[in-house]
Amino acid sequence: MPVDTTPRSPTWTFVDGDWIAGNPPLIGPTSHAMWLGSTVFDGARWFDGIAPDLDLHCQRVNRSALAMGMNATMAAEEIERLALEGVRKFDGKTAIYIKPMYWAEHGMATSVVAADPESTRFALCLFEAAMHTAKPSSITVSPFRRPNPEVAMTGAKTGSLYPNSGRAIIEARARGFDNALMRDMNGNVAETASSNIFLVKDGVVMTPVANGTFLAGITRSRVITLLRGAGIEVRECTLTVEDFKAADEIFTSGNYSKIVPINRLDDQEFQEGPVARKALALYMDWARATTKAAA
Repeated sequence: MPVDTTPRSPTWTFVDGDWIAGNPPLIGPTSHAMWLGSTVFDGARWFDGIAPDLDLHCQRVNRSALAMGMNATMAAEEIERLALEGVRKFDGKTAIYIKPMYWAEHGMATSVVAADPESTRFALCLFEAAMHTAKPSSITVSPFRRPNPEVAMTGAKTGSLYPNSGRAIIEARARGFDNALMRDMNGNVAETASSNIFLVKDGVVMTPVANGTFLAGITRSRVITLLRGAGIEVRECTLTVEDFKAADEIFTSGNYSKIVPINRLDDQEFQEGPVARKALALYMDWARATTKAAA
């Protein structure tokens, strides 16, 4: 019985010069991306008429393409322009996820395993996705680890990294949690399976130092800057699971849901704290005051 490939929400994709509704069939069984994983993407958000840090997300997808040995065939400014053009195809009532993507169609003639940069393709997919900002979440320490840069393409936002996150989330949810707290190969906390993470102790905010095992996110950087600008001390440092269990509050940052308070880590409960609320308020105030709106 064929699988239903209809998207779960209204979707538009720009590819090869045209906007196409729905879920166009773009990758065939002989595509390098299908069997050897040469895909990169990025994710920005549009909501309430604004698209915070859209320019930075468009720049990062190009860096990811280059890190994976492909060509960045679209200027970041053109991706940004197309994204705002695509936003206008929706009714504006629901938040939108903006996903620029690159992949390779062929491997190199000398080694099919490596992507042929001249076969790089680009698509920009937009779909409706409601925000879950500030909805509390529970996490558990995962038995799975984040890879080191020596063993995986951790410097790119590549689809090949996400099966590891997926199995961590599946394992966590089987035990009654929303997400997984993931450690690096040295046993220190890296992030959750899908977002960067912060703790607060005695009024000081701390987050794992970027050590190459996870993407130090655009929203993470924005939150750090805004908190410091508000006079709150933020430290990027090596943190253990025990540090998080001893925290006064925990919250995550990410493009998909922005700021999310953590209400449980394994058997320990936490209250949504004032710093998480402050971080969200600062972020939203900044976003509405400074980012571009799609007319």
